[in-house]
This record gives sequence, structure tokens and C-alpha cells, in this order.
Amino acid sequence: MRMALTVASAFNEFDSVVKPSPATWTKVCERRDAVLKVIGKAFPAGGDIRYQSAKIIGSLGRNTACRPVDDIDLMVYLHIDADLWAQKYRDDSSEFLYRVRRVLNEHSPVRKVGARGQAVRFFYVDGLSVDVAPVEKYTSGNYGIPDGSGNWLTTNPVKHETYLTERNDAVSGDLKKIIRFAKKWNKAHSSRLASFHLEMMVARTYGTLGGNSRTALRLFFDYNLYNLSVQDPAGFSGDLSSYLTQSNRDAVNDGLKAARDRADLALAAENRGDHREAIRLWRIILGNDFPIFG
Repeated sequence: MRMALTVASAFNEFDSVVKPSPATWTKVCERRDAVLKVIGKAFPAGGDIRYQSAKIIGSLGRNTACRPVDDIDLMVYLHIDADLWAQKYRDDSSEFLYRVRRVLNEHSPVRKVGARGQAVRFFYVDGLSVDVAPVEKYTSGNYGIPDGSGNWLTTNPVKHETYLTERNDAVSGDLKKIIRFAKKWNKAHSSRLASFHLEMMVARTYGTLGGNSRTALRLFFDYNLYNLSVQDPAGFSGDLSSYLTQSNRDAVNDGLKAARDRADLALAAENRGDHREAIRLWRIILGNDFPIFG
């Protein structure tokens, strides 16, 4: 059990627990390289589908992932010959996805490779799976990804990464640390918010961001209360809150209000020097990975 005597040290300790360790990053990179070796052999130069490039995307790619890390999202650009694209895959992304799965199954030493709607998953016995999202690059510079029902979705994870980096620079603070803390709050309270939606909520919250994570989190809870709608900054997905039912919206707002009110009590306790009580309250907000007083 991790312990701390002050609220500031408890948050510093929590930060070290939440973010992926250097050993985790080493493992992620090794697994990425192993999968790309398979992909390069499966789709070589000269084929009608050719491996071009790859990038870790998702929360790992944006450096907003929390421990434990149990999957790697890998966007893989596979160039499709123009005739093959027009005749077979332009109107049937599922057929493209299943071809990718079939070919990777033939070339991979991994025992189980399966399709998951938009990606091909490499399952590993240690639990760190790799989701390969095969994409085609459009002349616009954006990417087409299978949508799970035979059509193509337009996406561009690079734009999402750039947006977060620009927002972090604009607020002069460690925005990604606050994102990780917000994710731990979400996980501790029923995980109703989707990861990317939550990230974009945090990103739009601040005009400036100082070094006090406690007041920053309190502002996140308050600013987003009854304010769950946020647009995809890349312009592809519209309102990122659209997946929430009304009952889930109500539950999220109840959770935000409870967290804000408890954060107020925690800040007041810290201001009067009662670090034991403040740490107790933050642990309720952020979950059992948060240190205890001592």
C-alpha cells in the first residue's frame, strides 16, 4: 500500500503509479516491432497490397494511457493497388479486413489472430495484445479505416495527437497528467465515459494550467458538469458524447457533481492543514491506487 504524508506528495506518488513505466514502454515497442516484422513479410513490396508505414495510436500514441496497459493500437497503412481497390475493397472494407487477418494468420507465430470489427487482434498469453488497424491513405492525407459493417470511416490520429500537443503548449502545463488522473476517476466510478471523449473534455477545459493538480481536477469536474458535448477536433466524428444515453448522461453528471463537491472538501481540508482528511477524500474520488495517509 502506497502512503504519503501530504496531499502534494500523494499526487506525485499517484502520478508515478498511473503513467506507464519505462519497462512497459520497452515491452510495447518490442511487441510493436515483432508485429511489424510479420506485417512486412505478409505484405511485401511488389504485392497488390503493400506495407507502407505504421504508427502506435490511441492513448499510447497520445501519451495519455494509464497502467495497466493491456493492448496496443497500431495503425498500419497498407497501400492497395488502384484496380484492386476499385474492384473489390472500396465498397467492402470487411473483405479487406478479413484478407488482412487471413494473411497475417498465415505468417504469424502468434497462436491466435482474430478480427474485431475495425482491427485485427494479435492475442498474447501475457495479456498485452496488439490491435492492428489496417488503413488506406487518401489523397487528402487522411485515412480510411473499416467501420465494422463493410463501410469505411475517415480518420486521422495524427491530427488528434497534434491537437493535444497544441493544447498542452497553450495552457503551459502537464495536460496529459490531468487526463490520466481524470481517467482514473472515471474508472473508479463505473467507466461511463469513453476514453477519447474524456481526453477531449479535459483538453477543452483549461485556459491556463498551473502546477496544482488538485485545483485542476476540481475545475475539470466543475467545468464539464452538464457540459458533456465536445466536438472531434479532427472534424470526423461530430459530438463525441453521442454514444451516451440520457440515463448515462444523468449518471455522469451525478458523478461529476459528487467529485466536484468532494474535491471542494478535500481542498478545504488541505488548506487548514488536515492532510489525512484531504488524502482520504481524494482516494474516494480517484480510486484505490491513490495513496493512503501515513
